Amino acid sequence: MSYLKDKGFFLFILLLSPLFSLGQTDSTAFDAKSMVLGHIGDSYEWHIGSIGGGDLSVSLPVIVYSPHSGWHCFSSKKLREGQEYEGLRIAAGGDYAGKIVERQSDGSDVRPFDLSITKTVAGLLINSLLLILLVLGSSRWYKHRRADSPAPGGFVGLMEYLVSSLVDSLIKPCVGPNYRRFAPYLLTVFCFILLNNLMGLLPIFPGGANVTGNIAVAFVLALATFLAVNLFGSRAYWKEIFWPDVPSWLKVPLPLIPLIEFVGIFTKPFALMIRLFANMMAGHAAILSLTCVIFVTVEMGTAINSSMTFVSVLFNIFMNCLELLVAFLQAYVFTMLSAVFIGLSQEHHKPETSEQVEK
Repeated sequence: MSYLKDKGFFLFILLLSPLFSLGQTDSTAFDAKSMVLGHIGDSYEWHIGSIGGGDLSVSLPVIVYSPHSGWHCFSSKKLREGQEYEGLRIAAGGDYAGKIVERQSDGSDVRPFDLSITKTVAGLLINSLLLILLVLGSSRWYKHRRADSPAPGGFVGLMEYLVSSLVDSLIKPCVGPNYRRFAPYLLTVFCFILLNNLMGLLPIFPGGANVTGNIAVAFVLALATFLAVNLFGSRAYWKEIFWPDVPSWLKVPLPLIPLIEFVGIFTKPFALMIRLFANMMAGHAAILSLTCVIFVTVEMGTAINSSMTFVSVLFNIFMNCLELLVAFLQAYVFTMLSAVFIGLSQEHHKPETSEQVEK
C-alpha cells in the first residue's frame, strides 16, 4: 500500500486507518521523517494523496534558465521518479537535494536560475487571489451605501468589525498620530498571514500548503516591516540610534550604545521572521507527526495500532483546534510588533489635555 505523503486527506485517513492497517500486506517500512519533511518543505508538484496505490498530484510548471542551455519551461511531471528531461533533473541528495540541477560535462551538478512555480508559490498565489476577492467583495457593499445606511451583516459585517477592531485597539495606539499612513500595510499583513495560516490547516487541495511556515515568505514579510520602519523613520528616531541620550562615555570614543542600537535595527525584523516561521512550521510538523503514529504502529498488531489510532485522532483534533488559535495569534502578534516598531520610529507629540490622553 502506498502511504500518505502529504497532509491532504489526513482526516479521511485517520478515520479509516484501522481498516488500512488490517489490510496491510507489504512489509515496506513507513518513512515518517520523509513524509513530515516532504510536507513542510517545498516541491515542484502539489501532492494531494495516495489512492489505490497511485499518487494524486498536481504538476506545476518548471521555469529555469541555464547559462549553458538557455531557458526551459515544462511540466514538473517530466521530472518525476528521478527522470531527466532536457538535461535537467531533481537532485536526490547533496547540497541541492530536492532542487533542479543540470549535469555538466565533467559530471558535476550546477543549479540553474530557478523561477519555477513550486508548491509554496502556488499556494501563495491562490491565497493572495482569494484575499483580493474577499476584500474587493466586501468593499462592493459600501459602493452604493451612504454614511447613515444600516450596518452590514454576514461576512461583510465580520470584515468591518475586524478592521475597526484592529485599527482602534491595535494600529492607532501603537503607531500614534500617523496611524492612517501605515494602516493599509498593517491590515494587509494581518489578513495575509491569517488567511495563509488558515488555508494551511485545510486538509484538502487547495489548502495544506505551508506558506507562512516557509522561511522565504516570512523573510519577505519581515523585510517589508523593516523598510516601513527605517524608510519612514523620523529624525528623532535616527538620532536615538546614532546619538542616544546616554552618558558621553558610552558613545565616545567607543560607540557602544550606538552600535547596540544599530544592531537592533536588524534583530527586530529578524525576530519577527523567526517567530512566524518557527511557530507555523512546528504546528504543521506536530500534526503530521501525530498522524504518522498510526502508520508507524501498523506492524505492532491490530490491537496496538487501533488504540494508537484512537489516541492519534484525539491529539490531532486537539492540535488542530490549538493551531486555529495559533493561526490568529501569529497574525496578531506579527501585526502588533510591526505596529510597535513603526510607532517607535515616528515622532510623537505629548497630548496637551486629559481628553487627548483618554483618546
